Amino acid sequence: MTFRWLARIPAAPLRSRFCCVFFGAALLLAQEQPTIRVDVNLVHIIATVKNQSGQLVGTLQKDDFQIRDNGVLQEVSIFGRQADQPLSVALLVDTSGSTAKDLKYETDSAAKFLKALLAEGNPEDRIALYDFSYDVNSGSFTRDFARVERRLKLLHGEAGTSMYDAIYYAAHDLESREGRKAMVIVTDGGDTTSTHDLKTALKAAQMADAVVYPIVVLPITNDAGRNIGGEHALEFMTQGTGGRTFYPEANAQLDRTFNDILTELRTQYVLGFYPRGVPPTKEPFHRLEVTVKAPELRVSSRNGYYGESVGGGGSPESRISVNPERAAPPKKKKL
Repeated sequence: MTFRWLARIPAAPLRSRFCCVFFGAALLLAQEQPTIRVDVNLVHIIATVKNQSGQLVGTLQKDDFQIRDNGVLQEVSIFGRQADQPLSVALLVDTSGSTAKDLKYETDSAAKFLKALLAEGNPEDRIALYDFSYDVNSGSFTRDFARVERRLKLLHGEAGTSMYDAIYYAAHDLESREGRKAMVIVTDGGDTTSTHDLKTALKAAQMADAVVYPIVVLPITNDAGRNIGGEHALEFMTQGTGGRTFYPEANAQLDRTFNDILTELRTQYVLGFYPRGVPPTKEPFHRLEVTVKAPELRVSSRNGYYGESVGGGGSPESRISVNPERAAPPKKKKL
């Protein structure tokens, strides 16, 4: 309406200057006002439910779940079970010197896991192998088990442990993939040579919607010789992504550990919601709480996602799953 009124004013020099000043002031005022955006992006959540005995529960329905975003109850818009969506699994194998003596048994057990996953899952399921010592070596996602198995057999121990880098790069590769995503990490928990830290690795995993399953192999079972700090860091990652940390006490338990992960991956729920009514905050990280109505059941899921924040600047194109800036991976080798 204002624009149409100005358009009828003769183009006199004074009035032209008035128009410029008016529009400039209006533009400045618009820039100074807080931007109000309706965010329609879907937030995905992978959830696992267990009873008090630790047994997986895979028979729940959409109405059994409740999701809270920063404490605000949300409507569950998307609901599905694991078989409905393809699964991408990144297997990360620690090949540092401290794990060298058990490496063959670990890779043999991992091969059984990957073979079973591809044989019995969704035909669109894919796997990728990452090994890390000082460098991070990665392969592409594939259904060619024979190719991955050949790489597993060639792994050998080297110096350095860049675990956080491996998690970061695997998350980067998983982020653009459709469906469910998981990382299985076989390691002793240490990190000595990464260029990325724990929080950066966790954020990358959360941005990728990936569930993290560390398998902590313990070359030393005495607390005095174990990397307790590294183990706590992995526990922190599982809490942030809705995964679970495993501590097989001997090589003979590895097969069972991999089987437990496979069972859990097959008994997951896929939930989604469109954030509504969530007050803006100064922090971009939104706390998520997923529960079920039955009080005796326990839900494991990621504890949050990265959204918008007050004063965060962001362009009008900014959305909930905004990709963090990613530097070129100087220590990653594509195989």
